[in-house]
Amino acid sequence: MDYSFLAEAQTINNDTLASLMHDYGNDVWNYVYFLTRNTEQADDLSQEVFVRAYTGIANYRGDCSIKTWLLTITRNTTFTYRKSRFFRSSLWGETLSLESDQGDQFGSRKTMRERSVYPSAEIEVIRKVHINEIWDIVLALPEKFREILLLHLRYELTTVEIADMLRISQGTVKSRLSRAKDKVRKQWEERSE
Repeated sequence: MDYSFLAEAQTINNDTLASLMHDYGNDVWNYVYFLTRNTEQADDLSQEVFVRAYTGIANYRGDCSIKTWLLTITRNTTFTYRKSRFFRSSLWGETLSLESDQGDQFGSRKTMRERSVYPSAEIEVIRKVHINEIWDIVLALPEKFREILLLHLRYELTTVEIADMLRISQGTVKSRLSRAKDKVRKQWEERSE
């Protein structure tokens, strides 16, 4: 759906909100989950993001894509929550699985059986082990590198969009992205030896 009309909107209807949730719900939920590593918090904060988008649509000027705008709200909402006393006092520590078949509250949960391709069990196990090892490396990176990698690789944001979203220069984005990739590559090679 083309959301360019939202740059002029003062309010949005329920159908448009439902469409936004359908089109970007996975991205919002996964980004919150990546930042919090907790499914319950991802569920709650994802809903909060769309409530804020619904009530704050008049603040969307169309300077960036609707996806970038929603991810900015997601980031700000999550960081506000992380600063709260409740978050600091809660216990969380689930292991992040990077598989998209975990699903989320906005989309369907697909299992391997529901997909059209059936790799052998051995290949599937090896693939999951490698993916989890790489994500373990990514999650161990300092947050400034971890977040840049997520936004660039997972959400395919450009350096300009990332710079605007994080309020840093494009040069800083490029530098952090390069350094983050180098760190992951180096640690992957060390583990593979």
